[in-house]
Amino acid sequence: MSALGRIFGKGKNAKGKAPSPQEAIQKLRETEEIMVKKQEFLEGKIQQELATAKKHGTKNKRAALQALKRKKRYEQQLSQIDGTLSTIEFQRESLENATTNTEVLKTMSEAAKAMKEAHQHMDVDKVDDLMADITEQQELAQEISDAISRPMGFADDVDEDELLAELEEMEQEDLEKELLNVGEDEPAKLPSVPATRVPTVPALEEEEWNLETRRHKVLNIGTLRQAAFQCQNASKVEEDEDDDLRELEAWAS
Repeated sequence: MSALGRIFGKGKNAKGKAPSPQEAIQKLRETEEIMVKKQEFLEGKIQQELATAKKHGTKNKRAALQALKRKKRYEQQLSQIDGTLSTIEFQRESLENATTNTEVLKTMSEAAKAMKEAHQHMDVDKVDDLMADITEQQELAQEISDAISRPMGFADDVDEDELLAELEEMEQEDLEKELLNVGEDEPAKLPSVPATRVPTVPALEEEEWNLETRRHKVLNIGTLRQAAFQCQNASKVEEDEDDDLRELEAWAS
């Protein structure tokens, strides 16, 4: 049995079941290899006959013509093999693409079955109910947190406006007491003016020291005036109180 017969399945498997795509692809590749070797052989023979024709040339026309005839025959065979090889390559590529598509479809079918199996125990209504339950529980948890953080006890019954009014009343009482006790306080001791002479210093430092001393004197004078003004006001308040007491005694008598 020839090699082509073995490749194309002539024999005991000719009437058996069809080969698998992988087996067919493998046989096509083996056929391509045989065709390529046949091409190389014919190309070599063509070059050999061409060299023979050139060698004899006009010296031996008969031998040259025979060589050219064989060259033409080999070229025809080579042309047929080229066409056959192109057909085999096209068939192999188509079969490979078909095999790839089959595997892709098989994988997609298995993925669809797996997805169907995964969704078999799932329902859209159940999912919606589950999400509604989760939302409800989250709202309940938020309400519980708000209730726990809300202040309890006496603080809920206290009116802040009432407390502010009471605070203002206390401040007013303290202010009235301070006004009544203005004359009773001892007069503030005024700061004394330095009587000792400042040690001698260089001219520039002495001038700065004199300016600072004058500034202190001015401040002391302002303080004395303010203290005197306060004493005068305190005396006036006492005189007004004495007049009020005398009028009260006269009315009581």
